[in-house]
Amino acid sequence: MPIDRAAILLGLFILATVLLLGRINTGATPSATAASGGSTTTTTTTTVAGGSTTTTAAPTTTTTTPKAKSNVPVLVVNASGQPGAAATVTNELQVAGWNVQAPMNATANVSTSAVYYVSGQKAAAQAVAATLHLPPSAVLPYTTAAPVSTIGTAEVLVVVAPDLAKSASATTTTTHTGT
Repeated sequence: MPIDRAAILLGLFILATVLLLGRINTGATPSATAASGGSTTTTTTTTVAGGSTTTTAAPTTTTTTPKAKSNVPVLVVNASGQPGAAATVTNELQVAGWNVQAPMNATANVSTSAVYYVSGQKAAAQAVAATLHLPPSAVLPYTTAAPVSTIGTAEVLVVVAPDLAKSASATTTTTHTGT
């Protein structure tokens, strides 16, 4: 009989542990779930003395709130070959409320503009692309293939190619007052 009692106590201990962990796990850290930006499923398996097993699954959906424009560091680099293109785009983004860094020149020229983002900043990159009237296909995850030596603390990188340089210069007007 002592073995039966030990098995029952062990089963109750396992059950209590699983229930306790399940209760603790429902308070999952938002950062771990929010970073994935999607839904997760929590599965709990409980084995009771005597061999019966119960499995439950509970889907959990979380949403992430994108950072405010003023909190997203944006770097604009000129890969168009046209002097001042990055500065013009930087000014346009600054007027739109983005937190822009000093523009730079790219390490190589490219034919098509792109907006790169670091992990967790896809929504911000999409918003930057929309501000610049770039198509959604221009938004890409940042890789070392981007024509820059470093993005520093930037979370969104705008690579200005001739297509964006032309549209940016077309929207910029200069007023001269002469004597």
